[in-house]
Amino acid sequence: MIALFIIAALATQTSPPEPAWTWTLYADTTPVVLANEVPDTASLRATLECDPGTSVALVSLYGGAPLTGMARVTAGEASAVAEAETARAGASKLALRTDHPVFAAFTVDGKLAIAVGDERRPVEVPAAHLAKLRRFAELCSG
Repeated sequence: MIALFIIAALATQTSPPEPAWTWTLYADTTPVVLANEVPDTASLRATLECDPGTSVALVSLYGGAPLTGMARVTAGEASAVAEAETARAGASKLALRTDHPVFAAFTVDGKLAIAVGDERRPVEVPAAHLAKLRRFAELCSG
């Protein structure tokens, strides 16, 4: 009887579910935003935003130590240099041209690496969300 009580008590104790992180494209806004977020919350890992037709994407990274200084940005075999700075709420922000080979490589496999000194921060868009990344690049390009 005691064993059944313990089993029943353990069965009712469930850990809270992991937040549902996803990539969301906000294409009907200015700026256009692609966000790695938990929907309907203020939780963000990364955002890409641009004014349509400008060919410049602002990449913001949330969480972790802010990156400041010259950043090496790589995707596939392509690389670029951009200046990373601390933005609101301790986010790291840098600008990338959407017509640069590094951004084109990013749209192929969804993997972008940003490094400032010894600090490295990846941005990964899973295959299921690559169409959103490509649509973002299309809307941003001039």
